[in-house]
Amino acid sequence: MQRIAGWWDGFELWVAGLPFIPQFLVVLVGMVPISFALAYLLDRALRATFRLLGRDDRDDAVEPMPVMVERPTVGSGAR
Repeated sequence: MQRIAGWWDGFELWVAGLPFIPQFLVVLVGMVPISFALAYLLDRALRATFRLLGRDDRDDAVEPMPVMVERPTVGSGAR
């Protein structure tokens, strides 16, 4: 664990020593994929949890929505 902590401290110091634009790019390249992966995993875990609890968003007992009757277009009367 000490090796990992030492490596991380070195990486942090390296990133902190960069100018702003390269620092921003390094953080962006690292954090965007990690954030998407975490969001995907949380979505899957919560979906499975809600399904187990019977609170999923798909309800087969719901009747389909009625078809709307198309009404004729009426002009505003302005000329």
